[in-house]
Amino acid sequence: MWTYSLDPVLFSLGSLKIHWYGIIYAFGFLLALLYLLKYRGEIGLSKDDSYDLLFYLMLGDIIGARLFHVLFWEPVYYFSHPLEILFLWNGGLAFHGGLIGVVLAAWIYCRKKNISFLKLADILSIPALIGLGLGRIANFINGELVGRVTSVSWCVDFGDGLCRHPYVLYSAVKRFALAGILYGLQKYKVFKEGFIFWLMIFSMGIGRFFLDFTREDTLYWSLSVGQWMSFVMALLALGILFTHYRDDLRKIFK
Repeated sequence: MWTYSLDPVLFSLGSLKIHWYGIIYAFGFLLALLYLLKYRGEIGLSKDDSYDLLFYLMLGDIIGARLFHVLFWEPVYYFSHPLEILFLWNGGLAFHGGLIGVVLAAWIYCRKKNISFLKLADILSIPALIGLGLGRIANFINGELVGRVTSVSWCVDFGDGLCRHPYVLYSAVKRFALAGILYGLQKYKVFKEGFIFWLMIFSMGIGRFFLDFTREDTLYWSLSVGQWMSFVMALLALGILFTHYRDDLRKIFK
């Protein structure tokens, strides 16, 4: 068993505290920008367009993730402490809300610029997964989203004297591994626009559904809110994959 003893603050400048959480998320957005600049020709974006799109994505991610966390995970607490909704450095960004926010922001921008949303979604799937994996590392540094009590040798004591699954580390590994798999598929095979994106959505949904059995959470009809959302997410993606991408699914195994 390992006892959690990490400091969420990287360093302080007087009263200003620089948190690992913010630094890691900033790095994730930087990675997305590098991908946009590298593939902007394929998407049909200028360099300035890439910067504008990143701004849209950042807003969509932060607003969507925070609103979902406030409304679905801790509404009682935040309605009693509304000012703390703005304290993003303390953590509290919901994956499903961030995903919806980013997808909506990207779709609006693509409509505005008359470019392919699905092509953009395919390209950004890889940096998105890496960024999400880094986000889980940030969660671990913050000591949040703990796992269920267990007896495995790699369990972590997060300060309550109990041995728990390092759930967020499992999640980080899952996301990094999926990024590697999808990168390999993109590099060596050609798929219809949108296939990589919807495969990512399905994989993230089904992975989150099963992985959350190791997460400490409130259950509703034997499942957590995150599991119910992930089930719907995976089911939607699976339906789209079998309806529009059957030939692409076969290519994976050829």
